Amino acid sequence: MSDSLNIQHLFGLEGKVALVTGGSRGIGFMIAQGLLEAGARVYISARKAEACLAAAEQLSKWGSCIAVPADVADEASRLALRDQLMECETALDILVNNAGTAWGAAYEDYPQAGFDKVMSTNVSAVFALTRDLTPLLEQGVTMDSPSRVINIGSMEGLHIPTVHSAPNFAYTASKAAVHHLTRHLAVELGERHITVNAIAPGFFPSKMTEHILAEQLQEVEANALIARAGRAEEMAGITVYLCGRGGAYTTGTVIPVDGGTLVNHRHGSGGQS
Repeated sequence: MSDSLNIQHLFGLEGKVALVTGGSRGIGFMIAQGLLEAGARVYISARKAEACLAAAEQLSKWGSCIAVPADVADEASRLALRDQLMECETALDILVNNAGTAWGAAYEDYPQAGFDKVMSTNVSAVFALTRDLTPLLEQGVTMDSPSRVINIGSMEGLHIPTVHSAPNFAYTASKAAVHHLTRHLAVELGERHITVNAIAPGFFPSKMTEHILAEQLQEVEANALIARAGRAEEMAGITVYLCGRGGAYTTGTVIPVDGGTLVNHRHGSGGQS
């Protein structure tokens, strides 16, 4: 039995090092803040250098936050991110694969280039970055203190949404792939003392959901059993749980954080990270 079951012991992250991709805004920003407030040192990456640097400066009020601008879908940029982390840190305790994109277009006109871009960013880059950072994630781990990989999926990878009309075929397919990739990586990395889980958000404030929450908020609220969109503390909370001692025995899971949207069959339903 553990000597301590207090909250700080279970969920404090002092001394831990984390990387959050897509950390300059939206869900990535929420997660980065939560990790910082739990005591971790956090690196954030984003494609746009100016936005990444500005977000790191803002996040630094809660702890040590370092910006590393990078496009994780580009191999050279992704490897440069890896190399910079390896220069600065001897180990990486937490990797949050949050960077993602979407593409909406009518079925008849849906472009191959758009589909390929979404799959490359949302799926291929998640696999490649996790693979490339595995040597850092393996450093210093034990059975009782594993490293953590958290992939940000979506409710749209669990069911086909109807709450908004944007036909985003590649996005839903990519998030379903992220969920299954999470399970496969959990099998691969378990013996290396690395846990791999996915979070499947419903509607949270972000650039991707901005127009939906502005134009269809009532429908979003009707679809959630608790009748509202998600809040920053709820995204931070599930992440800190998965990263803390209290979450060390959880791996290979996809956790919906959607206010009950998935099980609310009384309405059309949807969700998106």
